[in-house]
Amino acid sequence: MASQSEAVDAESDRIPKLRIYSPPNAGVSPFWRDKYERDARKYWDIFYKRHQDKFFKDRHYLDKEWGCYFDAKGKKVILEIGCGAGNTIFPLVASYPDIFVHACDFSTRAIDLVKAHKDFKADQMDAFVCDLTVDDLSQKISPSSVDIVTMIFVLSAISPEKMPAVLQNIRNVLKPHGHVLLRDYAVGDLAQERLTCKDQKISDNFYVRGDGTRAFYFSEDFLTSLFKSNGFDVEEIGICCKQVENRSRELVMNRRWIQAVFRSLDGLDSSPIQKPDNKVGQEINGTKLNSANTVRKPGNGIEIDMSESIAVEMFGLSESIDEIIEINLRECRFRIKGLSREFQHTCKSTGLMLWESARLMSAVLVENPSIVAGKRVLELGCGCAGICSMVAVRSADLVVATDGDARVLDLLRQNVTLNLEPILLDKLLAKTLEWGNKDDVEAIKGLNQDGFEVIIGTDVTYVPEAISPLFKTARALISKGGGGKLRPALILCHIIRRVDEASILSAASRSGFKLVDRWLMGTPSYSLTGSLNEETHSGIIRSWFGSGFEEMYSQQNNAVNIMYFHAEDAKFSSTKAILTGP
Repeated sequence: MASQSEAVDAESDRIPKLRIYSPPNAGVSPFWRDKYERDARKYWDIFYKRHQDKFFKDRHYLDKEWGCYFDAKGKKVILEIGCGAGNTIFPLVASYPDIFVHACDFSTRAIDLVKAHKDFKADQMDAFVCDLTVDDLSQKISPSSVDIVTMIFVLSAISPEKMPAVLQNIRNVLKPHGHVLLRDYAVGDLAQERLTCKDQKISDNFYVRGDGTRAFYFSEDFLTSLFKSNGFDVEEIGICCKQVENRSRELVMNRRWIQAVFRSLDGLDSSPIQKPDNKVGQEINGTKLNSANTVRKPGNGIEIDMSESIAVEMFGLSESIDEIIEINLRECRFRIKGLSREFQHTCKSTGLMLWESARLMSAVLVENPSIVAGKRVLELGCGCAGICSMVAVRSADLVVATDGDARVLDLLRQNVTLNLEPILLDKLLAKTLEWGNKDDVEAIKGLNQDGFEVIIGTDVTYVPEAISPLFKTARALISKGGGGKLRPALILCHIIRRVDEASILSAASRSGFKLVDRWLMGTPSYSLTGSLNEETHSGIIRSWFGSGFEEMYSQQNNAVNIMYFHAEDAKFSSTKAILTGP
């Protein structure tokens, strides 16, 4: 008959391993996928703040490619979707002074650039902010009033599941026989290959770039089906291919884009625009077409939209850990090296970012060194900055800064060496600790058999699946000694995101932790029951904040929450029992 310990081992083996850090080729996590969708406008605002009107070239090829549509009789009304900095509308107005252009973009900064352009004319152009996935275009433009819609490298920036809604929105303002002129990224483009290698895939043919903006890569079949299912007929469609050489960087970039013309199916009795007949062997702008209108051989006349020097960055070649963050906390001054802000959002490890909660908790430790003075301190999920650990080591006996990401720990060690005096380096250890991993936990226990009197975690409660392993790991490593206010403590500082407070408290209780005190930024009396003035808090956290300190930080972020836990009497006698317990 199997012993009880053997039964526990067998049950442990059946428990699936929790992977807190994404495995290679896992693509973008659901958390970041949602964030990119939710903050899409912000990322494009940052894009235009950085590049202004220098990223895309002015599109003078529109006249060459589609002049027959703009030349047709009558004054044309044009709608430019995703106008950006105006690289489409200003060349169009220069070539066709009689047209009227509606220009929209969901980036406020982009619209500001358009209106500030020297050639902007209020009587000929109407520029406005609009998110086509949610805003009704007919509230800005009269229904059935637009002759031509131009979509130049814009549909690709929209989530594929929202593309049908965008096309329906466009149809509401397009005349029955109106046309959509489209150029966008095609499957097989170098940018897609680069993003695939960098594991930045959101869904099929949909990727996020290093700056948080997104791009979909179209096939002819997908684009044809999309437009046909939303009330359009295909008049032209083809894939364009061209090699772009950047000699200074010794790069040859294979660019592929798709170009198409669609016509609304409504009012098919109207006479179509007379345009060149795309027969086999015919050349348009130096590019040969086959019988299916698919471009096979590029000609020298084909123009690339992007500035070549900036396009290299778009392919993800320039990512580097080169941003220096300066932190001044009284006598503690740090220069933290980290991933540049524009690339943080696509990094697999959130540990390469400096979170607001870490700033607050490090300031608390500077003001209150007694929290860690003479104690053994463990930081969970310290990230590359490790500022809480670097502050704590000035008064603690030992500090172990841990993270589960090897790249984060490498950068942390660099930052520790750059910022700490040699006398303190021996007291701060940077070690691997993946929550719930028994081998990692045993290795940390080997550094300090008596356990840690203070365990700190800043912004480590944002992944639901990680909450239980977090508390079980802390329970296995916290010291068993002490009494009264000197009892070992687990301190969590965070902003409530994907995991609600009830779930955090439930996981803490199951692992043998009792909430002793809590504090919410900007709330004068935040009780243990979660509502104001129902129960007096213990005052431990409140005592950390001196005059003006809380007010200073509440102006930066009024949602930071601190929880202070004590370990209850031990229920478990071993690390194995704790990590595989209830």
